[in-house]
Amino acid sequence: MKEQQYDTVVIGSGPGGEGAALTLAKKGQRIAVVEDYHDVGGGCTHWGTIPSKALRHNVRRMMEYNSNPLFRDQAAPKRLSFPPLLKVAEQVISKQVALRASYYSRNEIPVLHGRARFVDGNTVDVAGPAGKKLRLRAASFVLATGSRPYQPDDVPFDHPRVFDSDKILALEYTPRTVTIFGAGVIGCEYASIFRGLGVKVDLIDTRERLLNFLDNEISDALSYHLREHGVLIRHNEFYTHVEPKDDHVITNLESGKRIKGDILLWANGRSGNSKDMGLEGLGIQPNRRGQIEVNEDYQTEQSHIYAVGDIIGYPNLASAAFDQGRFAATHILFGRCDYRLVEDIPTGIYTIPEISSVGKTEQELTAAKVPYEVGRAFFKDLARAQIANQSAGMLKVLFHPDTLEILGIHCFGDQAAEIVHIGQAVMAQPGESNSLMYFINTTFNYPTMAEAYRVAALNGYNRLS
Repeated sequence: MKEQQYDTVVIGSGPGGEGAALTLAKKGQRIAVVEDYHDVGGGCTHWGTIPSKALRHNVRRMMEYNSNPLFRDQAAPKRLSFPPLLKVAEQVISKQVALRASYYSRNEIPVLHGRARFVDGNTVDVAGPAGKKLRLRAASFVLATGSRPYQPDDVPFDHPRVFDSDKILALEYTPRTVTIFGAGVIGCEYASIFRGLGVKVDLIDTRERLLNFLDNEISDALSYHLREHGVLIRHNEFYTHVEPKDDHVITNLESGKRIKGDILLWANGRSGNSKDMGLEGLGIQPNRRGQIEVNEDYQTEQSHIYAVGDIIGYPNLASAAFDQGRFAATHILFGRCDYRLVEDIPTGIYTIPEISSVGKTEQELTAAKVPYEVGRAFFKDLARAQIANQSAGMLKVLFHPDTLEILGIHCFGDQAAEIVHIGQAVMAQPGESNSLMYFINTTFNYPTMAEAYRVAALNGYNRLS
């Protein structure tokens, strides 16, 4: 077996692995990246963030066309089917793969395709295509293998009508009805996508409310708009068993309900990709969801083996994974890392309409007995939203009534994931610079969606008088 020596071996080429590999290579380390898939980019590029957001974008454009009064009386409503949308998503994926591959080639980082397994603390064997095998030795390792959809043993995922969020990207037709089990971020996003295509959707939630980590008002708004679009939401439901048939799937619930759909999309959690990597023999024990525990410097039980991204769990965001990879690399290089993930990481949820938030929610502030006041700007009152025919949504600013410190930003509606970053930038400023007065005294372009900050700030400030 051919043996190669490196300073660091990075396992996984998603955002976390990319952040680590590029940082190390730019500082002169000899790096190799091991990738099990035939293209770089990881789950983010091939099965998660990029394809689902590309699907959502084009469904959203179709819905905008159909709701635009300029075209309503001049043409029949546009209807898209699922397979053509997937082809557009594949084009975006190809562009992202080419871009990410160029980063590795430009920095002279070899990408070795195959599955890595630890032989000992400083050696991994890579089982590549066509039986090719390599042995890699290194002083340090970064595990950035990501995650995959959680699959309960009693759900028949081998049946052609039972899907998870990876398998759904191979769907070759548009179903008439879909049952989505799991109403987390992925479940809610796909509920929006399928309903936008005119598919009847049953969204089964195991909790009392959708996305309960959100501010309650934002969660309620999401529920309202999904229902307004025709999604049937079923809360506090648990499955007993799944019955796949030739032409439909029945999901049996503990409540006695039998939910029939053309297909079942299982979207109830994810598992870290740590299986069969030989980690247990090194004293690194993944939890029941395949996730690995690390310290604040992303070190595992073996101090020279680091782990970043989805394999370590929260916050399970591509943006955070890239930074985690950079921070782990900095610790490898210098023995310390003074950088940490910012406390307030923005969430971006690409439902229709989309959601984004940063900072504390109303319920968190109430539980902590922190006084706060609320300022709101409703999109229906903004000229830019009226021009774009995007009146659904709002911006909500939570601030301290005495110091005017910004405590939380919550946005629901078109461009929410872009709008939130203005609030994030202000919240990150030290001391008195983080103040509601910034929004009141700043001149925003008009008409823009960003103007919502001035409207919300004035709305909240006037509550104090």
